[in-house]
Amino acid sequence: MKEVRFIAENRERWKKSEAALRSDGLVQPDLLTEMYVQLSDDLSYAKTYYEGSEVITYLESMTVIAHRRTYQNRRTERDRFLKFFTHELPLAYRQSQPKMLMALTVFLLAIGLGVISSIIDADYVRVIMGDAYVNMTENNIAEGDPLAVYGDSDSGSMAMMIAVNNIRVSFLAFVAGILGSFGTISILFINGVMVGAFFYYFIEKGIGLMAISSIMIHGALELSAIVLAGAAGLCIGNALLFPGTYSRAISLRRGASRAVKIIIGLVPVFIVAAILESYVTRHYQSLGVAGSMTIAILSMVYVIWYFIIYPRRLYPDVKA
Repeated sequence: MKEVRFIAENRERWKKSEAALRSDGLVQPDLLTEMYVQLSDDLSYAKTYYEGSEVITYLESMTVIAHRRTYQNRRTERDRFLKFFTHELPLAYRQSQPKMLMALTVFLLAIGLGVISSIIDADYVRVIMGDAYVNMTENNIAEGDPLAVYGDSDSGSMAMMIAVNNIRVSFLAFVAGILGSFGTISILFINGVMVGAFFYYFIEKGIGLMAISSIMIHGALELSAIVLAGAAGLCIGNALLFPGTYSRAISLRRGASRAVKIIIGLVPVFIVAAILESYVTRHYQSLGVAGSMTIAILSMVYVIWYFIIYPRRLYPDVKA
C-alpha cells in the first residue's frame, strides 16, 4: 500500500486518538488500551514499509503518549474486574457486531435447512439426533412427559456437565476460526441444523409450542452464546483472511485479542444457561407455556440489551 493511501485511510482515527490523548479529561481504560494497540500496530507497519517517513515520527510520539497514559491509568485502576464487564467487553462486542450478524445469519439458515430437511424426510431427525434419543423421546411423549430427560439426573451434576459441554462447543467454534472462518461456520451450521431438526420434531408431534417454549428457558441464553462464540471465531478467521492495512500477524493478534475477550465474557452466560437447564427446565409442566416464555423473553431482552444496544450507546463513535 502506498504511503499516501495509508495516511488517508487512518488520518481521521489518528486525529480522534490525538485529541483524546492530549486532552485533560478521563479516557476510558478500554478505549485507551485500544488506541495504544492500534497506534503500535500502525507504527510497526509504517516502520516496515515507509522507512524515513515523517509519519513514523508522528506515530512514535502518539504511541509514547498512549503508553504513558495507559501505564498511569493501570496503576490507579482498582475496579478492573467490574470495568472488564462494563466497558472492555461492550467495546469488543461493539467492534464485533458485523461478525455477530454473520454468525446469526449462518445459524438461522442452518435451522431453516434442518426444518426443511425434516419436512422432506421424516427420518431425518434420527440421522441428526440418533435412534436412541428419538426412541427415548417418543416414549416420554407417550407417557405425557416429553422433556423428561431434563429431570432424569441430579441437578447439580447435570448443571456441571451441561456447562462444561456448552463451553466446549463455544471453544471449538472459537478455535475453528484459525481455519479462516470456515471451521467456525461449519460448527455453527452443524449445530443450527440439529436445532432445526430437533424443534420440528416436536412441531410434527403436535407439541411444538409447549416443547420449544420449555427448551428456550435455557436455550435463549445457550443458543445466543453459541452464536456469539461463532462471532469470536469469525474475528480470528476474518483477521487472517482480510488483514487490511496490517500485516497478517498483527491483524491476527488484534482479532484474537478481541475474540478471547468475547469468549471469556460468555463463560458466565453458559453457566447461567446450565443452571436454568438443570434446575428450572425440569419444572416446565408446572411453569406452563406462559411461565416458560416469560423466562425465555427476559433472557432474550438481556442478550439484545447487553450485546447490542448497550455497546452501541456506550461507544456510538466506534466503528463496528
